[in-house]
Amino acid sequence: MTSRPFTALLAAACLAALPAMACADDLDTSLRTLAQDWSRVTYALPKAQQDDAYTALEARGAALAAQYPQRAEPRVWEAIILSTHAGEHGGLGALGMAKRARDLLQQAQAIQPDVLHGSVYTTLGSLYYQVPGWPVGFGDKDKARELLEKALQIDPDGLDANYFYADFLYRTGDRNGALAHLNKALAAPPRPDQALADKGRQAQVRTLIDTIHADR
Repeated sequence: MTSRPFTALLAAACLAALPAMACADDLDTSLRTLAQDWSRVTYALPKAQQDDAYTALEARGAALAAQYPQRAEPRVWEAIILSTHAGEHGGLGALGMAKRARDLLQQAQAIQPDVLHGSVYTTLGSLYYQVPGWPVGFGDKDKARELLEKALQIDPDGLDANYFYADFLYRTGDRNGALAHLNKALAAPPRPDQALADKGRQAQVRTLIDTIHADR
């Protein structure tokens, strides 16, 4: 894992001395490493160790966003980490994380709306249906549906887009619709360099399928 001081020095050297394509390559490598570390923390690390690990990942995401202010990807990944951390953390602190994640995603949307196969809309939609509504939070089921359906327009066969839309449908009472999208999620093509994330998400898909069948 690359330390933040080394990453910062590398980015500074890149900006000062190397072509733009090389800088893009460095960012892609950093994002890939960040994504893989998020997968490890989310799906392989014991729960007792996750809080500190997510905090460290958030710092790395924020550093990348500061180094590449014109790129949407670092903001999306910082938001994904924050929203996952919020789900594990719970309480009032979780709402603050969720609001920060929402703001980052809206910033990323302004830069490149369809970045990372619609991850802006998938993650933002998931926040809108899981966060409490007014006056406590910003949750909004109608807004969530709009965003999640936009994510499916961009990535109709994607694992995450179908899983989160299915979870939303189940929570709003549409079991048959949820099952249809869960089955589609299981058929999603594997993602390069994201084997652990795919395995973990597929396990969540199967758990939700079992839950829906048990509720019937």
